[in-house]
Amino acid sequence: MPGMRRHPLVLLDYSGIVSQTRPHFLPSAMLSLVSLILETMALSVVMLFVLSSVTCEENSGTREWFRANILAVAALLGYAGRGMLPDVLSIEAANLLFMAAISMMLAGFRRYEGKTFPTKLLAGGMAVVMAVILVFHYGVDLPGVRVITVSIFHGGVCFAIGMTVRRMIPASQPHYPFLFTVVAAFALAFGYAVRAVHYMLLPNLAVPLFASTVWNTVYFSLGTLAFPGLTLGAVMMTNARSLAKAAYAADHDHLTGACSRRAFFQLAEREHMRKLRTGGDLSVLLFDADHFKAINDSFGHAVGDQVLAEIVKCTQKVIRNIDVCARLGGEEFAVLLPGADAGTAISVAERLRAALEGAVLATSANASVTCTVSIGSATLQPQETLAALLVRADRALYAAKSAGRNRAMCAEDVRRIEVGT
Repeated sequence: MPGMRRHPLVLLDYSGIVSQTRPHFLPSAMLSLVSLILETMALSVVMLFVLSSVTCEENSGTREWFRANILAVAALLGYAGRGMLPDVLSIEAANLLFMAAISMMLAGFRRYEGKTFPTKLLAGGMAVVMAVILVFHYGVDLPGVRVITVSIFHGGVCFAIGMTVRRMIPASQPHYPFLFTVVAAFALAFGYAVRAVHYMLLPNLAVPLFASTVWNTVYFSLGTLAFPGLTLGAVMMTNARSLAKAAYAADHDHLTGACSRRAFFQLAEREHMRKLRTGGDLSVLLFDADHFKAINDSFGHAVGDQVLAEIVKCTQKVIRNIDVCARLGGEEFAVLLPGADAGTAISVAERLRAALEGAVLATSANASVTCTVSIGSATLQPQETLAALLVRADRALYAAKSAGRNRAMCAEDVRRIEVGT
C-alpha cells in the first residue's frame, strides 16, 4: 500500500515485527502470520496438557518445562496481537517472555541432568538483548538489528540445550528420546544462526516481512515447531526415565539394592543356557546371615535392615563387576559367578566369609553389630539343569550351617563326605 513501510521477515520469536500505525484491517499476509502464531500457541497449550499428565518428580525438570510453555503461550499472544496491542506489549514484553520461556526450557533440562541453572548468565544475556531491542526500536528503528540480536540469544540457548541433553544420552536404556531432543535443539540453533547471518547480509537490515518467499516459509515453519518439539523431547525423556526406574525397581531389592529374586533367576537361566551352548564354567554361591533373628530381636528390625544392606555392600566389594549378587528373601542371598570354576568359587566364598566376619555392619546404642555368614557353592556340571545346580549349592549351605556356621563349603566336598559316610 502506498506510504506503508516495508517490513523484515521474521523467524521463531517474531521479534522483527516493527512499529507501524495500526491498520483498520488485517491484510491476508498478516492473517497468515497470525494463523502461524496461533497454531504455535495451540501446540504449546497441547504440550501443557501433556506435561500436566507427567508425574512430577524431584530433579525431573517437569515444573520448569510447564512454566516455559505458559510463558511461550503468553509471548505468542503478544505476537499475535501485533497491530492491535501497544508496541510495548507486542514487541518488548512478548520478546522478554519468549526469552524467559526458552531459558526456562534450558533450566528444565539442567534440572533433569541434576545440574544448577546459570541464572546470572541468562539474566545478563536477556538484559543485553532487551537493551538492544529498546535502542533499535525507540532510538533508531532498525528491526533487522533486533532480529539478529534475539536470534543470537535463542540460538545460543538452543545450542546449550543440545549440549546438555547430549551429555545425558544413556548407554543402556532406550536413547532415542535423548537423540530426538538433541537433534531438535541443534536444528533450532542452526536455524537461528542461519537467520542471524541472513539478516546481516541484507541491505539496510530489512526486507518485506510478509513476502511469500522460501526463507519466510522455512523460518515460520521452524518457529511453529520450536517449543512443541523441545517439549515433546522433554516428555519422552521423562517417560524414558520413569520406565528405567520402574524396570530397576522390578529387578532390584528395595532394601539392599541387590538384584531381586526374579531378576536373579532370569539372569541365571540366561547364563546357564549360554554355558550349555558355548561351554565354560558357571558357579553359584548361596549364603545366609547367621543368627539373624537374634539380631532383630536384640537390636530391632531397623538395625537388622541395615545389616542386610551392609552385607550386600560388602559382597559387591568382594565379587567382580560381571558377577551378580541377589537377595532371594529374608536373610538369604545368592551370587552368580560366570566363568568361575569350583576352585575360584570356593575362594570367593572364603574371601566373602572372612570380610563379613571382621566387619562392623551396624551400631546400636554405642554397641557394634556384627554378623557372620554360612556359604554353600556349586559349579555347573555337564548337561546339568539350573535347578539341579541350585539344589547342590543349597545342600552345601545346609552342610556349612550344620558344621557350626561361619564357614564356606562346596558341593563337591559335601558329596565326598556323603559318599564316605
